[in-house]
Amino acid sequence: LEILVTILNMNDNSPVFKQTNLTKVVPEDTKVNATIVAREDLSASDADLDIIFYQLTTIVAGTDGYFAIKGVNNPEIYLQKTLDYEKFNSTTLVLYARDRPVGSTDTTNTATTTINIFIEEVDTKPPWFQPCTFINTDKSICISSPYTGRVNISEMSTEPLILEPGPIYAIDPDYTLNEKIVYSIVGGDTDKVFSVDADTGNLTMNKLATSPDSYLLQVMATQVNNIQKYSIASVEIKVINKSHHAPYFERRIYNGTVFVGLAPRSFVFQAGDLSSPLMIRAADDDFPTV
Repeated sequence: LEILVTILNMNDNSPVFKQTNLTKVVPEDTKVNATIVAREDLSASDADLDIIFYQLTTIVAGTDGYFAIKGVNNPEIYLQKTLDYEKFNSTTLVLYARDRPVGSTDTTNTATTTINIFIEEVDTKPPWFQPCTFINTDKSICISSPYTGRVNISEMSTEPLILEPGPIYAIDPDYTLNEKIVYSIVGGDTDKVFSVDADTGNLTMNKLATSPDSYLLQVMATQVNNIQKYSIASVEIKVINKSHHAPYFERRIYNGTVFVGLAPRSFVFQAGDLSSPLMIRAADDDFPTV
């Protein structure tokens, strides 16, 4: 009597990860598509020898879409989108391993492993002159307006020049690193009329401005630790004649006449002379010919 026995492989084992919790430190400037966690560190085994199907999820709000797996049967995690330390500095991923495809009606065994990702801040941004305005929604680019100031012709100022919209000042937008910044004039001052303090950014005069032409200076803010991290700001210094006299009105009192019912923007006439519009004049002895 010959008895043939067939042993059926039941799906009674769950996939098993080598590690159920691991941590990775990822530099902020990691290139898109770079591998974050290798396949061999994440591959699960199954005693039933089933094909394993993987799914990656993010459980920290606002960090979805940055990390992904290579494929449903390849759990290698790679960077899918450029990182920004200012947006988030850590996240947690959960990798699922199933012995049946997602959505299968068959009995499915599942295992999970948790991947803790910590973002390491890197010096990625050049200095930003202040004040500046963000031009994109993720606030990664901030543009400043030119600085403006004035000096009197043939007059030496011994104090730092007053500028608008404020003094020359730049920050390191990699806030945690906050690298030291130094300032220098790199253009627009061929006669060396001005100096900028390397540490404070204060703009001062070395000698008289003898020409009525404006100066358009180029001031550079550079990180001490990396001269390739720099920004340039324009500083316009207008040279004007010094005002020795205050403006004054030609008369102390002006008298005029108007009529009831006149339309808006109608002339006001001189009192006693209804044919001459009332003229209010001011003069300045610094400009006698104007």
